[in-house]
Amino acid sequence: MESVDFDNMRRAMVDSQLRTSGIMTPWVIAAMGELPREDFAPDALRSTAYMDRALPLSGGRTLNPPVATALMLQAAEVTVDDKVLLVGTPGGYLASLLAMRTPNIVVGSVPSDLPSALFSLIIIDGAVEELPAHVLSVAEEGARIVTGIVERGVTRLASGIVRGGQVALRPFADTEVAILPEFATAREFVF
Repeated sequence: MESVDFDNMRRAMVDSQLRTSGIMTPWVIAAMGELPREDFAPDALRSTAYMDRALPLSGGRTLNPPVATALMLQAAEVTVDDKVLLVGTPGGYLASLLAMRTPNIVVGSVPSDLPSALFSLIIIDGAVEELPAHVLSVAEEGARIVTGIVERGVTRLASGIVRGGQVALRPFADTEVAILPEFATAREFVF
């Protein structure tokens, strides 16, 4: 069995993927350069953990590509004092990266288990076709939201500021982001 140099692969990811994609936020580069992404990949896919592609996880979840993760974190402008709601996998890669920046993180995995507290930052670790109202109901006035969105079958990263219980999400990068089925728009029958 050949050994894999994950440390070298992690450095290459930072230098050839993150930096060349405009990731300049020091804490994002440091955290992604330190946290072993391979520890969050299925055993059979550990050797591909640093490729810029999504990796399937159990339970229908996905480990998003490194560049998408870095772009989301950079756009979120996470501060140590932020109260963060991460809609994603508890103990997952993005949750672990966020924990390296702030201790104030709550992770909810599906829309029905979102807490009733108010948050200054909401990150959805995947793409949504429609942002449900109950996600906005836990956002403080002026809260930031960063998510993936699906527009005509194309995924993009988007962000916005909550004002008066509403948010206008503005795309900032076209990139591969896993679509979260629990946030899909209900399909209507059409003749």
